Amino acid sequence: MSKTAPPFFDFSQKINYKNEIFAGLTVAMTMMPESLSFAILAGFPPLMGLYAAFIMGLVTAIFGGRPGLISGGAGATVVVLIALMKSNGLEYVFAAVVLAGIFQILVGIFKLGKFIRLVPQPVMYGFVNGLAVIIFMAQLKQFKTMVNGHEAWLSGTPLLIMGGLVALTIAIVFILPRITKAVPPSLVAIVIVFAIVLGFGIETKTVRDIAAVSGGFPPFHIPAVPLNWATLQIIFPYALIMAGVGLTEGLLTLNLVDEITATRGNSNRECIAQGSANILNGFFFGMGGCPMIAQTLVNLSAGARARLSGIIASLTILVIILFGAPVIERVPMAALTGVMIMVAIGTFEWVSLRIINKMPRHDIFVGILVALITIWLHNLALAVLIGVIISALVFAWESAKRIRARKYVDEAGIKHYEIFGPLFFGSVMAFTEKFDLDTDPEQVVIDFKESRVADMSGIEALNKLTQRYRKAGKVLHLKHLSDDCRTLLKNADNVIEVNILEDPAYHVAIETK
Repeated sequence: MSKTAPPFFDFSQKINYKNEIFAGLTVAMTMMPESLSFAILAGFPPLMGLYAAFIMGLVTAIFGGRPGLISGGAGATVVVLIALMKSNGLEYVFAAVVLAGIFQILVGIFKLGKFIRLVPQPVMYGFVNGLAVIIFMAQLKQFKTMVNGHEAWLSGTPLLIMGGLVALTIAIVFILPRITKAVPPSLVAIVIVFAIVLGFGIETKTVRDIAAVSGGFPPFHIPAVPLNWATLQIIFPYALIMAGVGLTEGLLTLNLVDEITATRGNSNRECIAQGSANILNGFFFGMGGCPMIAQTLVNLSAGARARLSGIIASLTILVIILFGAPVIERVPMAALTGVMIMVAIGTFEWVSLRIINKMPRHDIFVGILVALITIWLHNLALAVLIGVIISALVFAWESAKRIRARKYVDEAGIKHYEIFGPLFFGSVMAFTEKFDLDTDPEQVVIDFKESRVADMSGIEALNKLTQRYRKAGKVLHLKHLSDDCRTLLKNADNVIEVNILEDPAYHVAIETK
C-alpha cells in the first residue's frame, strides 16, 4: 500500500538537509547547460533559458504536485515554439507561453489531467524522435561561421578544434557514468573542456559570441502583442500543444517519481503549478517549460525526497544569473554542443526501433509521419494534431470492422439478428448491409445484447431501418436496447420489444431537447 505524499510542507517529516542541499546544487549544475542550449537552439536570448529554469523550478518546487519533482526550461516545450519564434518573433512567444499556462491551470481546476493520456503512444514516439533529430541537427549550426556576411562551414584548424572539443565532451558524458554517478557527467564535461580551453588559450566560439548572459532579477514585461482575434489565432495552436506536451511530460514524470518513492502525488495540483509558472514565465522574460525527467532522476538519485532540493536548485541558478555571468559567458560552445548531442541521443526513443516489427502498420505510419512533420516543418503542434486525428480515424475504422451479425430463424418463423460490436458513425454502413429486407419474414428481431449504440449516427441508422421495414409491411423488434436509445427512436415507438430485466443502463453521449 503506497503512502500519500504530504499535501504541502510537512514539518514533521525528517529531512536529510545534507542530501537536499547537495542534490539541489547538482540539479542546478545539470539544468543550466540544457537551459542555455535549448534557448540558443530556439533562437531565444540565452538568459531566457536561465530565467525559465529559475521560475519553473521555484514555483513547482513550492506549489507542485509532489516533492522531488524538478521542472525547468525543457526542450520538449521549447521546440513547440521554434516555428512561432521564426514567423512572429519573441513577443508572440511570451504571449503563447502565458496562454499555455492558462490552459494548464484550467486542466488542473477541472481535473482533466487524465485526458492528456489520450495522446496515442505512436504519436508520442513520433514527436519525441522528431524532437531528438531537431536537437541533433541544430548542433550542426555550431560548426559554421560568418565569412563576408555569409554562413560557411568551419574548415582547417577551427574545424579540428571544434570537432575535437565536441568529441571530448561526448566521450566524458558517455564514459563517466560507468565510473561514478556521484557527479553529473554533463557538468564534469563542461568544466573539463572549459579548463582545457582556458588553460591552453585555445581560440574557439564561446557563449559570449552567441549572446550576453549577464542580467539581474527577471524583469516584469507585458508581451507587446495586439489584443485581438488575429493574435489569438496565431498563438492558440502553439499554446495548446505546448500545454499538452508540458502536462504529458509532467504527469509521466510524476508517475515515475510515485513509483520510485512509493508515495502518491497530486496530478491536478501539478497542472496548476505548471500553469502558474508558465504564466510567470510569459511576464518575466522566461521561455516556459515543464518537469524534466533527467533532472528529476538526478535529484532522486542524490537522496532528495523533500521540496527543499528543488528550491535550492532554482535559487542557485538565480545567484549564477546575478553574479556568475562573466564565467558562464566564457563557456565554450563546443561543450554545450557535445552535451546537447548526448541529450538528443538520450531523448530518442530507441525502444521504438526495437519494437517496430511488432507494431501494427498504421501505428508505424503515424509515428514516422509525426516525426517527419516535426523535423521538416519544426511544427510540433501540427505534427501532434495530425497524428491524433489519423490515430482516431484508424481506431474508428478498426472498430467499424468489428460489427457483425449472427442470423437465425426460430421455431415460430421469426428471424433474429444478434448484433456484435459497437454501432456508431463508422460502422453504420456495414450494419445496414447485414439485413435482407426482401427475403426476411414479417417478424424480425434485432438483439443488441452484445452491442452498443454509441452515437447519433447509430440511432439515425436504426430510425431509417425501422422505416424501411414498416414500408415493406414487416414488423421490426429491437431487443435489449437502453432506455435513452428507445426514447430517441421516434419511428419505432410501437414496435420496440424490451426485456426490462436484461436491458443495459448505459447512456448515449447526446442530448435531447
